Amino acid sequence: MLSVKNSWHPIGIALLLGLAVLFTLNATAVAQDASTADPAKEDSPLGSFIARKLLPGEDINKISARRLFGIQTKEADLPSAAIGTYALGCMAGAHQLPMTGETWQVMRPSRNRNWATPQMISFLEQISAEAKAKAGWNGFLVGDMAQPRGGPMLSGHASHQIGLDADVWFTPMPSYTLTPSERETMVPQEMVIDHRQLNTDAWTDNRAELIKTVASDPRVERIFVHPPIKRQLCKWAGGQGAWLAKVRPLYGHTFHFHIRIKCPEGMTTCKPQGAPRPEDGTGCGKELDYWMSDAPWVHKKPPPLPPNAPKPKPVPPLTLAGLPAQCRAVIAAP
Repeated sequence: MLSVKNSWHPIGIALLLGLAVLFTLNATAVAQDASTADPAKEDSPLGSFIARKLLPGEDINKISARRLFGIQTKEADLPSAAIGTYALGCMAGAHQLPMTGETWQVMRPSRNRNWATPQMISFLEQISAEAKAKAGWNGFLVGDMAQPRGGPMLSGHASHQIGLDADVWFTPMPSYTLTPSERETMVPQEMVIDHRQLNTDAWTDNRAELIKTVASDPRVERIFVHPPIKRQLCKWAGGQGAWLAKVRPLYGHTFHFHIRIKCPEGMTTCKPQGAPRPEDGTGCGKELDYWMSDAPWVHKKPPPLPPNAPKPKPVPPLTLAGLPAQCRAVIAAP
């Protein structure tokens, strides 16, 4: 088991992040909207960041948040905290999941997305060992978690922003340590043929047992899988089990399942998603019927514009101003 930094009291986290905003940033700029904030001065933390990371003359208030967080290569030197929501936030004091453990190996390490809160790191260490014992699953091949400081990613994933999400392949970990080249090039095994059909040549009951083991952990908020996998789990479990309600169908989860854990207890900077609605039950009814239909997969084209009509203006990108205020301290931190 890896050692984890000392836990911080929630009041301490809030105070330290608050002090980071007050003393490391221009307090007036933090309080202002991006449209009215003064450009970062050269001798301020954000000004220093611009000098290190951005092109001459770039305004930090106009740069996309995807780029600001996507170019980070190391964690923010602040107390560990998940800040904001799973799909709109950032992360302070991240920990990095080691490339190899007894029951896990990190895939696609060149993406530098094996960062998370210490709570998520501990969870993956523990649940991967439990899955080996209970489901006979040799180990996790871990895909994307979060960037070093969380935040929006340059590609893929609307969530994975606060260090509480992780993708785990349905391909079991081999009994040897993968080479760097194998980690980058190995092709994962697809579990579905399309949004209706399960790949029955690939799916096995121990994969269902794997999902049940992970979803049964009280720390888990949600697990996302492709719709035919959810349908198979409903059949396998007979539509029964509190764990099944946490497993929801969603686009794109064809070769991996997405684990999301709850906000750590007392971490007031983190905004929880909340438990599944009681009226949705196990998710094996109307919701699954919807995802198994064509409706979610048909992308309707907008109506044609009238002749000579001006083209609509593109939606401006999300900037730092659109994220929680503490994310400015996360970007400015050494």
